[in-house]
Amino acid sequence: MTEPNTLLEPITRHNTAVLLVDHQVGLLSGVRDMPVEELKHNVAALARAAVALGLPLVVTTTAADGMWGPTAPELVAALPPEVDIIDRSTVNAWDDARVRVAVEATGRRKLIIAGVSLEVCAALPAYSATAAGHDAYVAVDASGTFSATKREAGLLRMTQAGVVVSDYASLIVEALADNADPAANAVYEALDMPFATLVGQMSAAYRAAG
Repeated sequence: MTEPNTLLEPITRHNTAVLLVDHQVGLLSGVRDMPVEELKHNVAALARAAVALGLPLVVTTTAADGMWGPTAPELVAALPPEVDIIDRSTVNAWDDARVRVAVEATGRRKLIIAGVSLEVCAALPAYSATAAGHDAYVAVDASGTFSATKREAGLLRMTQAGVVVSDYASLIVEALADNADPAANAVYEALDMPFATLVGQMSAAYRAAG
């Protein structure tokens, strides 16, 4: 009997957690595949939207007191006070027992992952989580790396390994599921998609015109 493809099961607020890996000021300074301000905006928006939906957050750094520096202040501001950032030494965040325990403690099988760099900090724990029985989804626009070649290689290897690549807003909107949900306004506000402000302004103008 063929095993069901769990990747076809929808992401929901009840089966999904978020793992954010190494969005640190030192690493961000080397990002070259997308504008750094856009990357910081996207990961902070992902974190805020996860909070609005009640998705558990696990956040890590590596060598925060050394070469890579602290977590980007934009992301720190988006995190709820109860989230403790786990600082580690392992290259693969999944190799740190504290990270694995924190993920498993959420009770969620599906993981939205983002990291800097994409092909290491996001991809390596995505492979390991997949091997451990989770469904891993990497938000590529909340991840960044140091060249276009590294981005392309990372995306290819992730798809070969069964990791789903997507964008932060699509993953969160899938978890929202219903625009009539009481949390919908807070979620869309948190996502802060650039076009959404214009859509809201147009909608308000149409309503005012009768």
